[in-house]
Amino acid sequence: MKLIRFGAKDNEKPGVELNDKTRLDVSGFVNEYDEDFFGGDGLAQLEAWLGKNGHECPIVKEDVRLGPPIKRPSKIVCVGLNYAQHAAESGMDVPKEPVLFFKASSAIAGPNDDVIIPKGSQKTDWEVELAFVIGKKASYVDEENAMAHIAGYVLHNDYSEREYQLEREGQWVKGKSCDTFAPLGPYLVTKDEIEDPHNLDLWLKLNGETMQDSNTSDFVFNIPELVSYISQFMTLLPGDIVSTGTPFGVGLGLNPPKYLNPGDVVELGIDGLGTSKQHVIAFE
Repeated sequence: MKLIRFGAKDNEKPGVELNDKTRLDVSGFVNEYDEDFFGGDGLAQLEAWLGKNGHECPIVKEDVRLGPPIKRPSKIVCVGLNYAQHAAESGMDVPKEPVLFFKASSAIAGPNDDVIIPKGSQKTDWEVELAFVIGKKASYVDEENAMAHIAGYVLHNDYSEREYQLEREGQWVKGKSCDTFAPLGPYLVTKDEIEDPHNLDLWLKLNGETMQDSNTSDFVFNIPELVSYISQFMTLLPGDIVSTGTPFGVGLGLNPPKYLNPGDVVELGIDGLGTSKQHVIAFE
């Protein structure tokens, strides 16, 4: 299944997108895609309900805004330097164990919402990433059981303000958590629809020019390793998002570095997970 949320910001309703691109309103069955939904066998129940009632669901028009496909989760855990070539372009060693940081859930936006350059920012950067969504509470999970804790996958642009992240004292979270810095979607794709998450092409364009073009086969740490590792330090709850890192081609790694300006357009996509587009605007 492909889960969507649609409608005005902060008033989204749950839906699904079918293989023929038809979008259905499923708010007659479920109120939200949140911790209770994912943790309560919601995916299986929704699939069964759709099989009986899908023909009666209202159709969502194509011009209706898509919001993030998950209601604000308890946390977004991000993995840094998880592509070997990205570590090299950042001038950093490939990590011996996963580098973790948080991204504030208040940064979440719809897939095609504007991205806002923060007040005073000079170094806002792009990062196409594969993110996965937790479907079952995970604490001290073994690698061999890790995939059972995943509900599905989602496209994520991990926007980053490099001065805040790297040049000011403190953790990376300051450069990662600005409003609109986590556009998600267009939809959450359940894991049964993705044959191999470790062999997905992902790309990003800036004003039509390809900046990132890689494959998740370049992961330093694969998804079972990440689930197991993270769960040794914190409990992952249903609906939580883990973003697996970005490949080479970010603005920071260019010579000279290149950053976003108002008027820029960023487009990105991952095999099987759709595409998104953000117009860059200034903070007002």
